[in-house]
Amino acid sequence: MTEVTDADFEAEVIGSDLPVLVQFTAEWCGPCRQLAPVLKDIAFEEGDRLKVVQIDVDRNPRTTISYGVMATPTLLLFRDGEPVRSIVGARPKRRLLADLADAL
Repeated sequence: MTEVTDADFEAEVIGSDLPVLVQFTAEWCGPCRQLAPVLKDIAFEEGDRLKVVQIDVDRNPRTTISYGVMATPTLLLFRDGEPVRSIVGARPKRRLLADLADAL
């Protein structure tokens, strides 16, 4: 899973040809650590139709604030440069894929 920053968010997420699932995370966030293996599996299995990245909220406040992220983990799904789905909190893989299915 790729880590993005304020500096490359536009190029990696907004400019992506594929839909991008962004995990807003933090080192101190327990649920974020629980979600990481789930997202790695999804990135591997869905890599041909979905890009999965993470951004640290503490080191990248500009992007975090601009998208109104108030809690971690927050997942934002971007399609064509626009956020189309927001999910707050950790979820099992099956439920996360179901939550994303209609937006992909």
